[in-house]
Amino acid sequence: MPDQFSSAADAVSAPARRALAVTPHDSNALSDIPKALYVGTGGSITMRGVDAAADQLWKNVPAGAILPFRAQYVRATGTTAADLLALY
Repeated sequence: MPDQFSSAADAVSAPARRALAVTPHDSNALSDIPKALYVGTGGSITMRGVDAAADQLWKNVPAGAILPFRAQYVRATGTTAADLLALY
């Protein structure tokens, strides 16, 4: 199938090209820094941004939300949301 956008430059605001499941962990960083996170099942998410010095707790994130946040860590402690996807 032809991809009319294959020669377009990728940017943080461009649509994602791939998605990987995120398993929250208290010490392991994500393998790559995503453009955004998709939340399949709503709840709270504890994460740290790529340039942040501390974790932040995002509360009441609804199911189906796309968070335009470049997370480096998604922590298990404090995270109740599930079915998370990192969008790249």
